Amino acid sequence: MASWVLSECGLRPLPRVYHQSRTGLTSKTTNLLKIRQPPVSKSYNLGSSFKVSSWSRQRNWALNVAIPVSVPVIEEEDKERESVKGVNEHEGEFFDPSAPPPFKLADIRAAIPKHCWVKNPWRSMSYVVRDVAVVCGLAVVAAYFNNWVVWPLYWFAQGTMFWALFVLGHDCGHGSFSNNPKLNSVVGHLLHSSILVPYHGWRISHRTHHQNHGHVENDESWQPLPEKIYKSLDNVTRTLRFTLPFPMLAYPVYLWSRSPGKKGSHFHPDSDLFAPNERKDVITSTACWTAMAALVACLSFVMGPVQMLKLYGIPYWIFVMWLDLVTYLHHHGHDEKLPWYRGKVGR
Repeated sequence: MASWVLSECGLRPLPRVYHQSRTGLTSKTTNLLKIRQPPVSKSYNLGSSFKVSSWSRQRNWALNVAIPVSVPVIEEEDKERESVKGVNEHEGEFFDPSAPPPFKLADIRAAIPKHCWVKNPWRSMSYVVRDVAVVCGLAVVAAYFNNWVVWPLYWFAQGTMFWALFVLGHDCGHGSFSNNPKLNSVVGHLLHSSILVPYHGWRISHRTHHQNHGHVENDESWQPLPEKIYKSLDNVTRTLRFTLPFPMLAYPVYLWSRSPGKKGSHFHPDSDLFAPNERKDVITSTACWTAMAALVACLSFVMGPVQMLKLYGIPYWIFVMWLDLVTYLHHHGHDEKLPWYRGKVGR
């Protein structure tokens, strides 16, 4: 029964404090509506006279009405809690994964402390000197001991250090090594050419990858293949690309011929990977790569192919496995989003 309060015009009901009707109190809405107990009230003798009925004798009745000191209201924090809970309960119904995020790239950049954007070329070069010294030191130690207990340890360590050189060259390609493009280009060529990676060719294709990440047609390196292209591949290509451990050796092949369904090469200046104004850069990188390949061949004649295989060939293979593994895992989720891929690809 509703509460009543005395006003100038007589008795009138108290205003409701519920957002919804009180029907169906067993539903979930009862959890949201908290009925507060009114504070301690005082009784006032209003001294009003009422006729009970037409047949009863007239008597004076003193009407005692309990008037609360303050009308119970829902606090602001309760309203906020209820509104947030209501949004969370229906969040799945209104979430659109294809909608753009509620922030822009500029907002992310603004949230990063300014000192993180400062490029220190001296610090960057110190990493280069350190990693090159470690690479040379590992090679000297392995050649000195020339022991089959040492060689496996050397291969794993040196292959990981080749990966470190690649990461530094990667930073040069992104321009995060320094603010000087010429310094980035010189250091990037020295580092990438030493591990048989064409600097500009890979830099440009990697830029394309970042601009089209996860795009079925336009992404570079391990993009998900459309079903039509996948079915058109011969069994050898399918096995070499999608069956472990062969994908761990795919990087040199990718540099030469890109991914299935794509034409061109990281070494050819006329490849559709590159714009006309980038051809000179590609030629420079291809020339540096050729010089390094020639140096490796000459050292094989001087030191012997077996020794060169142990010192450079196997560490290079470990580096390629590291690179392909990271790239493979980086894009693994995109491939599995295609329903026709599941069960058809050797993982």
